[in-house]
Amino acid sequence: VYRGLDTRLDRPVAVKIMDPKFAEDPQFVQRFEFEARAVARLSHPGLVAVYDHGRDGDHAFLVMELVEGGTLRELLRERGPMPPHAAVAVVRPVLEALAVAHRAGLVHRDIKPENILISDDGDVKIADFGLVRAVAASTVTSSSVILGTAAYLSPEQVTTGSASASSDVYGVGIVLFELLTGRTPFTGDTSLSIAYQRIDNDVPLPSTLIAGVPPQFDDVVQHATVRDPEHRYRNADDMARALRTAASALALPAYRVPAPQRSAQHLSSAAAGAPTTVAGDRQPPTRTQVVQSAPPVPPPDGVHHTRVVTSPTSREIEYEPQPDDPQPAAPLGRRHYEFPDFAADRQRSRRAIVVWLVVVALLAVLVGFGGWWMGSGRYTAVPMVDGLDTTGATSAIEASGLEATVRGTYSDTVSTDLLIGTDPVGGSRIAKGDTVFLLVSLGSPTVPSIDSDASVEDMQQQLRDRTFTPVDGGEAFSTTAPIGGVAALDPPPGTVLNTGAAVTVLRSKGAPPVQVPDVRGQSVDQARTTLESVGITVDEVRETFDEDTDGGKAIGTNPKAGQTVKS
Repeated sequence: VYRGLDTRLDRPVAVKIMDPKFAEDPQFVQRFEFEARAVARLSHPGLVAVYDHGRDGDHAFLVMELVEGGTLRELLRERGPMPPHAAVAVVRPVLEALAVAHRAGLVHRDIKPENILISDDGDVKIADFGLVRAVAASTVTSSSVILGTAAYLSPEQVTTGSASASSDVYGVGIVLFELLTGRTPFTGDTSLSIAYQRIDNDVPLPSTLIAGVPPQFDDVVQHATVRDPEHRYRNADDMARALRTAASALALPAYRVPAPQRSAQHLSSAAAGAPTTVAGDRQPPTRTQVVQSAPPVPPPDGVHHTRVVTSPTSREIEYEPQPDDPQPAAPLGRRHYEFPDFAADRQRSRRAIVVWLVVVALLAVLVGFGGWWMGSGRYTAVPMVDGLDTTGATSAIEASGLEATVRGTYSDTVSTDLLIGTDPVGGSRIAKGDTVFLLVSLGSPTVPSIDSDASVEDMQQQLRDRTFTPVDGGEAFSTTAPIGGVAALDPPPGTVLNTGAAVTVLRSKGAPPVQVPDVRGQSVDQARTTLESVGITVDEVRETFDEDTDGGKAIGTNPKAGQTVKS
């Protein structure tokens, strides 16, 4: 991304240069231009405006509104979790902007803090709308491609690759959860594990992680992140109404969202030093020109990069390794240009001083909130426990003002009873008094035993609890399990397997059929014993005359001997 100057309108702009691997694809360029025109028709202060698009030699580019400030990710990194009124100030304009796009039939597909910009004036805007749509359209040739960021994907994006307005709502719900708690709801060692957790698990209530989150916000997050999109808010309009209702019920104060002070853009501006001139200023002012900017600034740590993920027909996602995005030679930087026609207005400067005095006065009144917001006393970092045993790790966590709880976790690589790590991971910023789970290895899991009273659903959950993947193996005969119960497991109970292994569950269809034995000439008691030994129950004993058989002896059965019956 470069900072540029529109020489016709004398305004700074942002120029985004397309990745060469996309720019060389004519189909992508065509779709990208179509999406750029569609987004350019949208008009809302919460959307980064698209001014123009085109090609310069081998470089396809997009000319957009220049938003000077930083990203929501950078603000979260600086300040941590937000109180409800600050979270509303961020999410409300995001929903209002998304509502405009949803009404126009556009879906963002990748809502996350990195794509939410905060200007130095306190404006909140969504970025990369047309780009995300165009990349998806260029890449998707079937339902086998998923585009998005694992931490913010909706369940349907993971399982089918499809996205709708309610998928954007899910992403906003995850962002709201992160604003309130300072973390995303699902964690894991890989993008695959993070993405798949949302298929079988609900997003926890924010109040379970941060004390003091109002129940109204729990309800909004819960409704926005329902796994079934049919039961979710249908679109951004619906979620915005629910958020307004919650804010009104709590009488939340208005709030101006501050831009991050140490954003990549601000650091780039500081590194730039002196002002720069417009590149190619001898050319006639007939098109947007690129302005050389500051030296490259590496992306901030912890940035969630959008990934295009190809999955096989079975819908198993394969996340390809994703290096940090390469930086252009001259990234976006906040520069100061000296245009004689735009000299500083002294009257405006005096007004600015008055505004700052008012701001200082308000900050003095709200100093209590300011202390909470900066989080210098309320929050602490989860200590690193690498190399410690459970006792030492517990002491380190408690010394940091946190509660330690041991939780067993299956592992194929860490020996039984050894410490794997913590949840949240070491270095995470959480409130003092919160619980940190010490993850202690249980070793590789074993197939559980079969409880004769357990249903198939209960057994499948037991398998999931041991990290196994239950597979329906159909029906089988069983002399011990009732019809519909668990007949058998394959591999059998007690087998040690790797985590995530598949275990087949066979459902009982009752005992196998048996042949009626010949009991002629046996006493009644002997005949009853013979029949019961093969699983046949004697319902009735009838007496009848037979000239060939002594009295008290069996002369036959009904059904007859040799016939097959259910036991």
